[in-house]
Amino acid sequence: MKRSKAKLYLIPALLCLAGVAAIGYFYFFTAFSSHADKQYVYIDNDDTADSVYIKLKSVATSHALTGFRTLARHFDYNENIRPGRYAIEPSISTIDVFRMIRNGRQEPLMLTIPESRTMPQLAARLSAKLMLDSACIVKILKSNDYCQKLGYDTATIASLFVPNTYEVYWNTDIDKFMQRMVKEHDAFWTTERRQKASRLGLSPEQVCTLASIIDEETANNGEKPMIAGMYLNRLKVGMPLQADPTVKFALQDFSLKRIYHNHLTVNSPYNTYKNIGLPPGPIKVASIQGIDAVLNRVQHNYLYMCAKEDFSGTHNFAVSYQEHLKNAARYSEALNQRGIK
Repeated sequence: MKRSKAKLYLIPALLCLAGVAAIGYFYFFTAFSSHADKQYVYIDNDDTADSVYIKLKSVATSHALTGFRTLARHFDYNENIRPGRYAIEPSISTIDVFRMIRNGRQEPLMLTIPESRTMPQLAARLSAKLMLDSACIVKILKSNDYCQKLGYDTATIASLFVPNTYEVYWNTDIDKFMQRMVKEHDAFWTTERRQKASRLGLSPEQVCTLASIIDEETANNGEKPMIAGMYLNRLKVGMPLQADPTVKFALQDFSLKRIYHNHLTVNSPYNTYKNIGLPPGPIKVASIQGIDAVLNRVQHNYLYMCAKEDFSGTHNFAVSYQEHLKNAARYSEALNQRGIK
């Protein structure tokens, strides 16, 4: 009789436990995401638990979000919010999502340093990928004190950046990011590259400066070593570089399609028609192809070049000024025919 009564109580108890287990499994151990592909959630420094819930709402199923909020209340998540970029796979459970976000196990991203013409442009592109404010980036890149701590000045700081792709965390702070760029710069400038620069009588910063001009002269990587050889010839004989891209930079007008005589009078250290030698620093973040073009320039006797009249993006090279004038006349006529002013 007693055993029968025990069984009567045991069965409901087991059913209750099974029900609790099923509910717990449903809320905490089923897939968190309502999407079939990987989703990313970005948690900022000023986020609260409530704002995190709002961000998760677009990713989670309704019951998973309820489960997350329950875990957050019991484990004081509001006191332990960690910013970052969190990857939520389709199959990951609610409890694993909570552990990942609460413990700050974010996924790094692949950041490609863009070949930007100006530091504000670089800052804007970096802030679009990282949790960094563009105004903050511009501020340090225009601070001589900050740049000098890294071994540069505001004119040469662009040469710090090597446009490779790097694995970084979305919420890296500005100091860690800049130190990472120093590390990557030093790794790029191997002993071999430094020796090649030294044989040319140039520092790495000067190589980047010349490379930045060459990058603006042509997008044809195959021709860049030829152009590098021409500019190095000009430097060797003390001839002004007379590079049109430096005039555009001096004027801060990158929309110019033709450079006229009045443009050449701009009073700027970047105007290589008025000043002999290299400008104070790069006119953009130089490409790796441009840098290596300088280090591996083609040795020749050309002192002049002019864009080809077929608009192929390549150039006619000349040893004498008279030959150059003929090339320039053909190109000018081609511009006129196309109505390019």
